[in-house]
Formats: sequence, C-alpha cells, structure tokens
Amino acid sequence: MITIDNLTKYYGSNRAVNHISFTINDNEILGFLGPNGAGKSTTMNMIAGYLPMSDGTVNICGSDITQEPVKAKSNIGYLPEIPPVYPDMKVKEYLSFCAGLKKVPRSKRGDEIERVMKLLKIKEVEGKLIRNLSKGFKQRVGFAQALLGDPKFLILDEPTVGLDPNQVAEVRALIKSLKQGHSVIFSSHILSEVSAVCDRVVIINKGDIRAMDTIENLEKSFASSLVLHIKVKGDRTKAASVIELTNGVKSILAADDEGNDICSFTVELEGEADSIMNSIMSECIRNGIGILEIYTDKPNLENVFIELINRPAKKSGLQELLDEMPEEAGEEAVGNDESSEEKEDE
Repeated sequence: MITIDNLTKYYGSNRAVNHISFTINDNEILGFLGPNGAGKSTTMNMIAGYLPMSDGTVNICGSDITQEPVKAKSNIGYLPEIPPVYPDMKVKEYLSFCAGLKKVPRSKRGDEIERVMKLLKIKEVEGKLIRNLSKGFKQRVGFAQALLGDPKFLILDEPTVGLDPNQVAEVRALIKSLKQGHSVIFSSHILSEVSAVCDRVVIINKGDIRAMDTIENLEKSFASSLVLHIKVKGDRTKAASVIELTNGVKSILAADDEGNDICSFTVELEGEADSIMNSIMSECIRNGIGILEIYTDKPNLENVFIELINRPAKKSGLQELLDEMPEEAGEEAVGNDESSEEKEDE
C-alpha cells in the first residue's frame, strides 16, 4: 500500500499542492486527474522522491520516502510525462544502463531487459539509437525502463502520449494486466482511458482534491436527472400521450417530427431508468407504436470532471466565518487590536 498524508508543496509564496491525502491499495489502479496546472506532476514528482515536499509524508510499501529513500525508491517505477531517455544511446544499451541504476543483479539483467522489451514490443528496435525512434517508440522505451526490476509501485504520467490507436489499445491492456502484481497511479487527460483501466480516481484542481471515489459512484452522485431519447414510428399525438402518461415520466422536453410517421422524443425521467424504459416500451407496443430507438443520457467521467474543476474550492471553517462576519464587526475587531497595541505602548 502507498500512503500519501498531508502532502504540500510551496514555490516561494505560491502553494502548488495543498495538504492532500490519499492511499493507493495493493493491486489497484488509481486515476489521478486534473487540468493543466492542477498540481498533478508536482505531486507525482514528490511521491517519486524527485522533488522535495514542503510538508507531509509519503510511505511506499512501508518505507518513508524521506527517511528511507533508497529502500522506498527501490519499489518505484516512474514514467514521467517526458520520457527520461538518452537520445545518443541505443535502446538495449539504455535499458542496461537503467537496470544497473536500479541495481538489478548482473546475472538477471539480460533476462529482465528481454522481458520488458517483449512487454512493450520494442525488441525490433533494440539496436537503434533512441534519437532515431518515433515519438511512440520513445514513449514505449521510457515505459520499459519504469518496469525494469519489477517494482511494486508504478507512477505513469501520460503513458500513451504519442502512441497510435493500436499501440494505445496495447498499452491500455498492459496497464490493466499490471495491477495483478503492482499498485499503479495513472495520470491522463484522455478520460476514456481512465474509465477503461482505473478502479478509483482522485480529481485535483489548484492543489486541492475535489473528489476521490470509484468512477461508478462519482457518476451516480452527479445524476441529478435522467434523460431518455426515444424514436418511434406511428401517430405522433398518440405516441406523446402514451409516453407522457407512463409512470416515472416527469415531462417531455422535446418532440421532433422526422417525416414518414417517425418522431423523436426527449423525455425527462424520475425513478429507476430501466423500469421506466420497460414500461414505455410495453405501453407503446400495446398501443401499436413501433420503437425504433431508445437510450438514456447518463453522466460520465467527463461530465463529472468538468463539473468538479469548475466548482469553487471549499473554504476553511475560519475563512467561512470571516466571510460571514459583518464588515462593522471586522472593523471593530481591527479597532480593538489597535487599541490593545496603544495600551501596550503606554
């Protein structure tokens, strides 16, 4: 398990990461999301021990990153947003160099390099200079170095940048398979990827955690109302009456005549969507109305993400009290402070 507690980072007077805490469980992929400038890379650099923290603790598999850095870092594989590759080295030479830095035993080094090259499908370029590789291959070489030594904890910052759709699918499948023996923190701006591979997500903005839960729970919590789209063939007025009178239908938001007795309705529901949909279909069929299409709009991770990062950050209890205090009270408090200072001077 990886535990991040009260992690904070200041750059001068600017607070980039604001006392955040979360855990990454064994055999779990945690999505780490936020807009540009939210503090994601700063946080991951501190977790990896590349950047000193201003406050807080990071515990990697039982070792504190500041108290036992060598032991803690031996359990970390890190792929930064820009892969840490040396362009004048050949792929296999570079991986051998990284294996040495990670203290992979010399007797096992060759097998380990072959293992990661096979996983990332870079065996075909093992003898090429890294500078001559495409962006996608450079990304995979960087990913391979993160896997050397089979670390228990992987930090992956935008691991699919520069990959073509086929490579993205392969890397996505690889990341999902990695949780069998690893804990993974996975950062990406491609939210469909996060939905496909992550067990939980942490959403951060301006250094603050805005949400932390499973994707399913987050989507449910943002489902204020459910919208149903239904396309039917038959009499429009009759279809509208049948739909509107079905239990669970709150209102018909829109109706569009598409010609040839085909009409589309947008319907607001209240209640259990599947049950209401079944009732609508049964009533339509009973009344001789053909259903051509029916589906619901449900909130997805993208909707949740946009909503959360655009919400104002929660204020501290003290700040809320100060905001609620009448201006006269605030001025009186300042006046009292000044009076106290005058008395002290006397």
